[in-house]
Amino acid sequence: MSATFPPTPPDAPRQCGRIAIVGKPNVGKSTLLNALVGQKISIVSRKAQTTRHRITGIRTVGAAQCIFVDTPGFQTHFHQAIHRTLNKAVTGTVHDVDLVLLVVRAGHFHDEDAKVLSLLDPAIPTMLVANQLDRVHRRAELFPWLSAMQQRADFCDLVPMSATRPKDVERLLHLCCARLPQQDWWYPADALTDHSERFLASETLREKLFRLTGDELPYSSTVVIDTFTEAGTAPRKVRIAATIVVDRESHKGIVIGDRGERIKAIGTQARIELERLLDAKVFLETWVTVRSGWADDEARVRSFGYE
Repeated sequence: MSATFPPTPPDAPRQCGRIAIVGKPNVGKSTLLNALVGQKISIVSRKAQTTRHRITGIRTVGAAQCIFVDTPGFQTHFHQAIHRTLNKAVTGTVHDVDLVLLVVRAGHFHDEDAKVLSLLDPAIPTMLVANQLDRVHRRAELFPWLSAMQQRADFCDLVPMSATRPKDVERLLHLCCARLPQQDWWYPADALTDHSERFLASETLREKLFRLTGDELPYSSTVVIDTFTEAGTAPRKVRIAATIVVDRESHKGIVIGDRGERIKAIGTQARIELERLLDAKVFLETWVTVRSGWADDEARVRSFGYE
């Protein structure tokens, strides 16, 4: 997607600011982040709370640089160590930004949405992003809902949209840029994220793991990058060794699949996407190991890279 903003005057003051993307699990936050940045940097899955880290995406348009922070979906139903850690990532972000995008499903606002809203600082401008507008069959019914939402909180903007429609994303991007403070950029104009390639490798493999196991594999699985080395510049070569960590021995069998076919497919899909993301020839090796109870072990959760 390329934004079609009017040309920026050469002497226009630079703007820059942090924008938090928050909401309950599975309302399309990661899809929205990827659309706003213009390239995939956050993994997407049907599995609830796929995002487990604060993912920073950067988009520079004219004189404005938006630094988007996609947070994990705030979890109210489960209370393992990993869920407590991910919730801290949300609460630790929303008070240190210039703008908040509260993402909900258009026409819906449930107790989980209200819980996220209650975490927000009233002093920080908040836009209500009513996402998945394409799923609303009777648009006329949306107007009274939007009116009710404006009564619920002092939102600076109400934005009905679909993250899959470029024109909707462009309109939201324009609204975000208009609310950024005047200050110099934090990143180069062509920057897309502040995360390392090692991190992107871990997230890409975890996405393929979730996509190819579906509901068979429980939430308590993760990916650890053991080694990430590169050699050469033309063509560049990257060698990655990764371990998929699961909670039970039976889960290991699910990941490996019949005669190793599933783990092979997970690795192949991850390698193909990483070659595009890293612009390199990628050699990827994957193993599966069992670490029972890791998701409820504070020390192990931290050792696996969760803040």
